Amino acid sequence: MKTKKLINDPKVIIEEMLEGIIAAHPNHVRQVDGSPRAVVAVSGPRQGKVGLVIGGGSGHEPTFVGFVGKGLADACPIGNVFASPPPDSIYECAKAANGGTGVLFMYGNYAGDVMNFDMAAEMAGREVARVLTDDDVAVETSTYSTGRRGVAGTMIVEKILGAAAETGMPLAALKTLGDRVNERTRSMGVALTSCVVPAAGTPTFTLAEDEMEMGVGIHGEPGRRRVKLATADAIADEMIAAIAGDLPGKGNALLLVNGFGGTPLMELYLMFNAARERLTKHGIAVRRSLVGSYVTSLEMAGCSLTVTLLDDEIAGHWDAPVHTAALRWGM
Repeated sequence: MKTKKLINDPKVIIEEMLEGIIAAHPNHVRQVDGSPRAVVAVSGPRQGKVGLVIGGGSGHEPTFVGFVGKGLADACPIGNVFASPPPDSIYECAKAANGGTGVLFMYGNYAGDVMNFDMAAEMAGREVARVLTDDDVAVETSTYSTGRRGVAGTMIVEKILGAAAETGMPLAALKTLGDRVNERTRSMGVALTSCVVPAAGTPTFTLAEDEMEMGVGIHGEPGRRRVKLATADAIADEMIAAIAGDLPGKGNALLLVNGFGGTPLMELYLMFNAARERLTKHGIAVRRSLVGSYVTSLEMAGCSLTVTLLDDEIAGHWDAPVHTAALRWGM
């Protein structure tokens, strides 16, 4: 069955979306010269500051374009729905974000992203470092990746690195910090419905009314297993047990409850409370929090939980001011 969407032509949906984003947020982003599917922060590049380039497929908004601006990313290429941006677009972003002290590429562990960002890094030369996120504990390999997937934890690492770059941290130190935050970050998701890629017009997968996909990926990839619909508490039990059991320690943490695009805030806050209570039982105290739809999968119903173990450095960079289309505090 075809689904209803607010679109004109699926072939130009990305360009029309980006045109709308640039028009709606002229104080944050502008189009990269010669690259219609890329944006750069109007505040950059800045001499002496490492440029942070993030990016990936579209359909996850506000990730990635919503995180370009002060205190976060300097530029962002965007690909087709659930597809990596091409190397030339990434390369143009690297040039647009370069303030003379190098560029850091940050992206999730998906085959297309790894290949294209690596190619762009070779095109850009020696002053490029890379941070790869693989925070998903649900599966060890998937349709899109070899190894764990980079999911909502990616935005946590992006925020930390964006703040650290604002302090003038050099490229090698940013790379080390990004890898360290990734190692302290774990996520898991659950889907209650499928999503619909605009060009296809039909659901990516089918769930019965009494089913859910436990451990789903942000492109609708299969998770650990398809199970009967359960209560929020039961879902939180399984997800937090998997996350806490895989973290490299206990202590203070950031908890992100992320909606996939079709989940009301009422349900996300309910899940936050359930997850927080269960983390406490695992010896993990929630000291920072974020609730909302930030790393989406079009209109999929469901959510993911992300936990990042904090120390003073990571907490300080999380608290640091940020002003983008999708994240704003401290300014």
